[in-house]
Amino acid sequence: MRENGRQARAAPSLLPAVGRVSLEHAPNSLIGGRYRVIHRIGSGGMAHVYQALDLNLQRQVAVKVLREDLIADPAFSARFLQEARAAGNLVHPNIVTVYDFGHDAGRFFLVMEFVDGVELKTLLRRRGRLPVEQAADLMIQICAGVGYAHRAGLVHCDLKPQNILVSADLRAKITDFGIARALATIPPDETNEVVWGSPQYFAPEQAAGGPPSPASDVYALGVILFEMLTGQLPFQADDSAGLAELHLRAAPPSPRQIDPSIPPSLEQITLKVLSKEPSARYRTADQLGRVLISFAPRGAGATLASGPLPAPPVHAPEAHTRRMDPAAGSVDWLAVGLGLLAVLAVGGLLPLWLWACLLYPSCPLNLP
Repeated sequence: MRENGRQARAAPSLLPAVGRVSLEHAPNSLIGGRYRVIHRIGSGGMAHVYQALDLNLQRQVAVKVLREDLIADPAFSARFLQEARAAGNLVHPNIVTVYDFGHDAGRFFLVMEFVDGVELKTLLRRRGRLPVEQAADLMIQICAGVGYAHRAGLVHCDLKPQNILVSADLRAKITDFGIARALATIPPDETNEVVWGSPQYFAPEQAAGGPPSPASDVYALGVILFEMLTGQLPFQADDSAGLAELHLRAAPPSPRQIDPSIPPSLEQITLKVLSKEPSARYRTADQLGRVLISFAPRGAGATLASGPLPAPPVHAPEAHTRRMDPAAGSVDWLAVGLGLLAVLAVGGLLPLWLWACLLYPSCPLNLP
C-alpha cells in the first residue's frame, strides 16, 4: 500500500499460499544432508516450512527453507543471517528455539524447535474468543517471551497470532523473528519508506514509518489481547492504507461493549496498551506481564507463566496489621514472652553473682 508517499508492506506469513508454484522438498528428501523431510507444514511468500527428523540427534525439528527469489538478494541473505544469529541466542520456554542455520543447494534454511500445536490464529478461528482466564494466561506467557527478547536487546516487530504457537498443553511459543531489529542498531530519528509488519497489528509509530521500539511490540500485544478477549480485531478496513489510518487516528472500541463479561479492569489494561502515544503504554512486555499477573485470579497464570517476570508486590496480611495496631485491643504475646525471658535472665544471674562474691574474703557481703 502507499499512504502519503510511504509504502507499507506486510510481512509474509506461513499460511498456505494459493496459486504459487515453487520448488519444494519431497518427503524423505534430505536438507543439508542431515534433516530428513517428513512433510510440509506451512508455506508462504518468504519460506516453506517442513517437519523433519534430525538424523544426528534423532529428534523432530521444523526446517524453514527460504524461497529462491529472496536468496538471490545478497543484502536480504546477509540480514537474514544476522537476525538468525540474534534469534539463535534467545533461549526461553516461550520462544521457539533456533538450533541450526545453513544452506543446501544454494538455498538458506533455518532449523528450529518443532512445536506440536497450532497457531494462535487457528485457535481463535476455531473458538471465536477465549475465556478471560485463558486469554490472560496465554498473554502472560507471551509477555514473558517477548520481555526476554526486549531484555536481550531485540524488538520482534511482527507480533501477531500467526507467529505464536500454542501447544496441546496450552504453552505459548513465539516464533518468526525474521524481521526483528536489534535495539542498538535503531537510531531514534529513523524513518522508513518501507514499513515491515502486519497492518492489523503494527503500532501507530510503525504505520507512520517511525522506528520500532519495545512499546511497538506492546501495542501489537494489545491488539492480540483484544482479539483473544472479543474474537475480533479492534480495527478493520478494506485495505492496508485504511488500517494504517485507523491505527494512527481512531480510538479502539470498548471490549466490554462487545463482551460485557470482560472485567472492567482488564478492559482498562487493554485500552491502555492500545494508546496511540508509546509513552502512554506499558514500556515493555515485562511491565504488561506484571500487570496481568496482578489482575489474574489467585493461581491463574502461575502454572502457565514462564520466564523471569518479577512477581507483583506482596502486601502484609490484614491479621498482621491488626496485631501491630494498638487500637485493636489485642495482646501482643510476642512482646510479653520477650519480657518474661528478660526477667528470668536477670533473676538467674543475681544468685550467681552473690555466690561468686562470697568466695572472696574482700567481698563486702561477708560478715566480720
